[in-house]
Amino acid sequence: MTMTFLGEWPLRWWLILCGCVLSALIVATGTVAQSDRSTSDPAVGEHADRALRALAGVSVLAQRPSREDYQREAFGSAWTDATAAAGGFNGCDTRNDVLARDLTDTRRAAVSSCPRAVVAGEFRSPYTGEFIVFRRDRRAGAVQIDHIVPLAYAWDMGAWSWSPATRMNLANDPANLVAVDAASNLTKSDQEPGRWMPPNKGFRCQYSIQFVTVASTYHLLLDASSATTLRKALQQC
Repeated sequence: MTMTFLGEWPLRWWLILCGCVLSALIVATGTVAQSDRSTSDPAVGEHADRALRALAGVSVLAQRPSREDYQREAFGSAWTDATAAAGGFNGCDTRNDVLARDLTDTRRAAVSSCPRAVVAGEFRSPYTGEFIVFRRDRRAGAVQIDHIVPLAYAWDMGAWSWSPATRMNLANDPANLVAVDAASNLTKSDQEPGRWMPPNKGFRCQYSIQFVTVASTYHLLLDASSATTLRKALQQC
């Protein structure tokens, strides 16, 4: 199958993943979003339109609440495999699942958390377009796994009231995860779309679709500024 790329990002791959995660949603998890409509793929446009409709159904607050009780531990052990999210209980931790999904030219080896862990590979960070070579034994932290909907933001916008199991699912849902360069992940931190969007404008459509789809699926609230930013991005897909 011919793949369409935007900054060498495999857009059709996300469409395939969408079908997989949508199926998983029936039993327990979230959904994944798709990429930029500028590829002329009608299916991508359909996902953007669907996200716009979903956005219209998301409750919006004037601004993000200023809660001070967020703890990462409330979302379970980091990258646990013991989750109902797609890919859970497959023998590999979530970080390795995402590396295997997003990196190319990978080499595998057994580690304590995964029998076929990614120990080397390469990719272009979707946030910047920067080409990165990953080596587990050398600066492994140069590649980080980002929560598209930050966990601290999710906490502020409703996750504080969820069950521990639901919070753990969100933290490990592949629909809400993407491998990125470390600098972008650190710059973004827990900022919402009203304050931060990917510097790579070619990824903003896909980012917005994923953000809205996750927020809608998990019944999160949005702040007004982020809702406006996401709507504009989706309308430009």
